[in-house]
Amino acid sequence: MKKILPFGALAIAAILALIAPSTEVTTVAESTIDTGDTAWLLMSAALVLLMTPGLAFFYGGMVRKKNVISTMLQSFVCMGLITIIWVVFGFSLAFGEDIGGIIGNPSTFYMMKGMLGNTSWAALPTVPIALFAMFQLKFAVITPALITGAFAERIKFNSYLIFITLFVILIYAPLAHATWHPEGILAKMGVLDFAGGTVVHMSAGWAALASALYLGKRKEQEHTPSRISYVILGTGLLWFGWFGFNAGSAGGANELAASAFATTTTASAAAAMAWIFFDILKGKKPSAMGACIGAVVGLVAITPAAGFVTIPHSLIIGVVAAVISNLLVIWRTKKGIDDTLDVFPCHGVGGMVGMLLTGVFAHSSVNSVVTTNGLFFGETGLFTAHLIALVGASAFAFLGALLLLKITDLLAPLRVSEKDEVLGLDASQHDEEL
Repeated sequence: MKKILPFGALAIAAILALIAPSTEVTTVAESTIDTGDTAWLLMSAALVLLMTPGLAFFYGGMVRKKNVISTMLQSFVCMGLITIIWVVFGFSLAFGEDIGGIIGNPSTFYMMKGMLGNTSWAALPTVPIALFAMFQLKFAVITPALITGAFAERIKFNSYLIFITLFVILIYAPLAHATWHPEGILAKMGVLDFAGGTVVHMSAGWAALASALYLGKRKEQEHTPSRISYVILGTGLLWFGWFGFNAGSAGGANELAASAFATTTTASAAAAMAWIFFDILKGKKPSAMGACIGAVVGLVAITPAAGFVTIPHSLIIGVVAAVISNLLVIWRTKKGIDDTLDVFPCHGVGGMVGMLLTGVFAHSSVNSVVTTNGLFFGETGLFTAHLIALVGASAFAFLGALLLLKITDLLAPLRVSEKDEVLGLDASQHDEEL
């Protein structure tokens, strides 16, 4: 029966597609679709998708040789599974007609209804709504992939698929709706999240911590990276793709996209160097791993702030995030929490630092959406809203993930056997090896 269910679910989705082919064309008399903005968002969506294979290399190079393929596949498979969910009803949950400020109506864009023609999403009037849906899909794809670093080398692949399905539906979609839908509860509070500090990185980071605590430690605590060259390659792909992530979130080829592009570059560069120099300060040798992790932490931290802060302030965000995340890695190690690839210290904490510093440095001269300037400029409203949202979103993501892990474990045990763990997940889960 268990073997039938996955293919059966996919078959049902295919049958539903036959019943609801979504052939209706919506034509708007005074369309504002702009070819330049559309071209830029098409490119941005492709760049964001590239981040997931980049993450696969980034994580894959950090684990032991016997777990490289399984770790990379855990990222790669999200491009398949999450896309199907998104097309059927996931986009509706995130951006459909508002229900209570916390979720969208699953029928609004069911089976991509309303995607033909020249209609657009209200907040991005210059690009077709189908493109907006696909751009947002790429964010939904990479978020559960980020979590995988926390339980690397010890989770059953089939159980993992169940968990990320539940995560996207019950944690990611509500957070995306609450933050990015005009009627969302966090949006109405005035919370600013330019490209996913809360929705993507905090949710993944807290879910990662919950996963590490729930699954417990690996039987073998050895941590020998298999391919540091993979880590460097993955970092390069992530940094390259992140320009679509952040600059693409401007919604068009405009001045705001240029500003977000510049802040993204600066924060990542500053964080990479801060990580190296802070390691030297602690008496360690500068390492390729450190430079790569620092660069990614900077990208994470600038994500919520990219279109709201100036370039000089992005430099500060990168340095502060790198130092705090570096210290949290040390804390995590001392506490014995087996977050294998430090997802919580880097993505979770990096996202929280970025969210708070958005509340410190955001300014209306960068983006007119900022109606209350940051704490640095003497105003407190935005920072207070971000503090409240940080606590609420963190509790929701952490406790929600713990609940979903328990449900998944009841449906299909999460951990591999000790024998399979020692053998390695590549062989035990996939019958493959390097």
